[in-house]
Amino acid sequence: MLIRPHLIYMRILETKIPPPIVMTLCGGLAWAAARYLPALSFHLPFFNAIAITWAVSGFVLNVYPKLAFKRNGTTVNPLKPGSTTYLVTSGIYCYTRNPMYLGHSMLLLSWSLYLQNLGALLTVPAFIVYISRFQILPEERHLSARFPIEYAAFCKQAPRWL
Repeated sequence: MLIRPHLIYMRILETKIPPPIVMTLCGGLAWAAARYLPALSFHLPFFNAIAITWAVSGFVLNVYPKLAFKRNGTTVNPLKPGSTTYLVTSGIYCYTRNPMYLGHSMLLLSWSLYLQNLGALLTVPAFIVYISRFQILPEERHLSARFPIEYAAFCKQAPRWL
């Protein structure tokens, strides 16, 4: 069997960096892009209102699911997906399997819109790609193993993002 070192390194990164830290790092990159790439700046009318709306929505999508996890007695810790004791599939989870990560994306989008810079906006898809690969896919493997029938049905019911 051929061992691919790059795949081993990829596995090492799985569920190691808390998603809020990844979001914060991307936010720092967004700020750096706005600061050091002024040629990519743009102007949006009502940008503050748009940014605030996205930020509030992102905040709600971070808090509401955590309350559902707490009500159902399961872990919110993204670094230990194997500790999940209950599969939450109601409420916001009818519309997205990952509302907290969607909320992080919306907070990052609001920050990027506030910065009004195309380079800053590029951090949002970068965040989504990273979280999908190093957080969501490992979580999905654990949930599929822990709740095989229920999780398969849940995946048919709700999309990964939206």
